[in-house]
Amino acid sequence: MGPEETAATLVELTRVIDQAIELQARVAAHADTLHVGQDVGASSAAAWLAHETKTTRGAAHGAVRLGRDLETHPATRDALAAGGIHVEQARVILRWIDDLPDDLDRDLVAKAEAHLLEQANHHVATALNRLGRRLFEVIAPDEADAREAALLAKEEAAAPKACRLTGYDDGTGKAHFTGTLPSHQWAALKKMLAAIASSKHQTATKGAGAAANRPPTPEAMGQALRADRAVPRRPAPQHRRHLGDHGGVHRPRRPPRPAGEGVPARHRREDLPRPGPAAGVRGRDHPRRPGRGLQPLDVGRKSRYFTEAQRIAMLVRDRGCRAESCDRVSGLHAHHKQRWVDGGHTNLTDGVSLCHWHHNRAHDTGYTTTYHPNGDVTFHRRT
Repeated sequence: MGPEETAATLVELTRVIDQAIELQARVAAHADTLHVGQDVGASSAAAWLAHETKTTRGAAHGAVRLGRDLETHPATRDALAAGGIHVEQARVILRWIDDLPDDLDRDLVAKAEAHLLEQANHHVATALNRLGRRLFEVIAPDEADAREAALLAKEEAAAPKACRLTGYDDGTGKAHFTGTLPSHQWAALKKMLAAIASSKHQTATKGAGAAANRPPTPEAMGQALRADRAVPRRPAPQHRRHLGDHGGVHRPRRPPRPAGEGVPARHRREDLPRPGPAAGVRGRDHPRRPGRGLQPLDVGRKSRYFTEAQRIAMLVRDRGCRAESCDRVSGLHAHHKQRWVDGGHTNLTDGVSLCHWHHNRAHDTGYTTTYHPNGDVTFHRRT
């Protein structure tokens, strides 16, 4: 293909992708109405979709939400289905239309949606978002000042939430985080990190030639954020201390006391009774916890409820709900694979971590529960 044909094909493909996204959202919303996935114990159609297509739950839930929103705004849905607007523009339009007061006249709502759809022919999603903020100046100029005051009051009330930070550990030794800062605070932080990551600073602190080995800017900014580089360590006081080879602080240690010296005979370690094989103490069944000694992980038929130590051990082993298609990692329940009333035992072999939804499915007589050798749990509706 030549340059002109390639450009035209690329534009057309972009429109086709937007049309396909609208169709996917519409079908995803319909699947949510039909409760698709209940036959296999999925908590929602989005959870089932994420498992079947190996996409994230966020993407699957986003498709369902987009379909629901488009159902209530047919003009925007038709424009997206025809390829007249992009999905990013559609999301912006839906956001500002839904932000209008509930008691607003329906004719004004239709006028607002038509105005944003017309502006989408000339502006990208970011510019369209700024126009959405001034939507009242177009549809109801007399009420624009009051609306602007209400928006300012809303932003003022949300100001304490302007600073936030979230993150997660991916299990490979790296953590990923994202957050929100006021613009002026981000500018100050960016300026400090850029100063530390600059070639001039690298040369001044590491010597000539260090700037040549400076990594790309994103990696350099990340290294500047590391606490051991961005925050200098204060030297430890030298009074009655000395520093070791690795910079750690060491105090002089007195010679060890002979065994039993100064200790009452009843408290000497060698005089304390030790559990032997007859007591049934084994390392795998009785882990040691700080301050609590050995905690049993197998209580057999003595107790129906799992102990705290057993729950912790199962959380470490299972790392979340073991039901297929579920990725919940909090609010988990400890479940007996074999019911307690049927002779089940309270131990790690007979226990599994399930979320609230799938724990209910495990006790639902309308479902068949299958425990697989790899630890996964699947559900199928009885017919």
